[in-house]
Amino acid sequence: MLGASVADTDSLSLSTAKDKLTNLVNLTTQICETPAPTFEEAARAGLITDLWHSAGLKPTTDKVGNVLAELPGGAGPKVLVAAHLDTVFPAATDVEVKRSENRLAAPGIGDNSASLAVLTYYLKRALQDNLGRPRITAVATVGEEGLGDLCGVRELLKTKRDADAFIAIDGHLGTVVDKAVGSKRFEVRFRAKGGHSWGDYPSPSAVHALASAVHALIKLDVPKLPRSSLNVGQIGGGTSVNAIAQEAFFNLDLRSLDPEVLGGLERDALTQIRRVARSQSVQIEVKRVGDRPVGRSDNAHLVNAAKGALRALDVIPRTAPSSTDANMAMAAGIPAITFGVYKGGDAHRLSEWLEPASLATGYDAFAKLMEILAEA
Repeated sequence: MLGASVADTDSLSLSTAKDKLTNLVNLTTQICETPAPTFEEAARAGLITDLWHSAGLKPTTDKVGNVLAELPGGAGPKVLVAAHLDTVFPAATDVEVKRSENRLAAPGIGDNSASLAVLTYYLKRALQDNLGRPRITAVATVGEEGLGDLCGVRELLKTKRDADAFIAIDGHLGTVVDKAVGSKRFEVRFRAKGGHSWGDYPSPSAVHALASAVHALIKLDVPKLPRSSLNVGQIGGGTSVNAIAQEAFFNLDLRSLDPEVLGGLERDALTQIRRVARSQSVQIEVKRVGDRPVGRSDNAHLVNAAKGALRALDVIPRTAPSSTDANMAMAAGIPAITFGVYKGGDAHRLSEWLEPASLATGYDAFAKLMEILAEA
């Protein structure tokens, strides 16, 4: 009888594990195949609202489009748990998920469909199974990517500043983001007289000025320590191959782990851009389009809890700096981390993919983290 009982238990355990993975894969696929470019997250927000309502919650939507839900019950600290809705891909992108035995592939499958799926499945299981947990407010945020400039979490923290902790679910399994990488982003637009490429040559050209400015920027001394970066990510302008361009633009991204270094990079970059504009006799317009704060908060207890949760699943934890929704919580003085829940690669590329089995491990690790925080 004892042997039969153990066999029955093992069979039930295997069945439960299979069901969990199936649910997570299906949720991830459903979310991924609902496009959600930054500033166009409404369809995916609607899907999340329906899923959370079906789980037994009462989700609401705030004025910028975040979806919020209070998870009944819980003990201990008030914890904001956020997973962002938006992706970097335009609305017309083919987001159909391609499945194979060991891979799910589609733009946005990991960043951040997997995180939304893990959070959604956790909310359902927490209510059904009465999982040990802190007092949780779940949030699906808008505007985390690109020019969204963390607008969703900025709005969230206007009314949720009393949170004891903030956890963003985002990124690869095993990674715990404990520091915020700051960034400053600019749209730089050049305007010139332009004209005919033969008849008006050498009339000032917006494109030539742009090229000179980019060349000057890439020659700037960007510190390796503290780690910093400079990137011109988008360029556009001109009207024809035989027209001297009247207008051109580029978008500039500056990042650093140190606020003073970031401020210095900003000053040096804008100085070079303006110098080039004067030398080329063109007008410029510089518009700040992003400003993510640098920093860290008193988050040692969260980092240790996250490491403990991962080790309990035999996942080796590693800490790393990054730029996520947690930036704003850290800047507000709220203990915050970002917690990854899937294994995969090629984030922000059309070839993005993840390992399906990792979703179950990511879910278990997140559930363990919530359990640890409830006991803190």
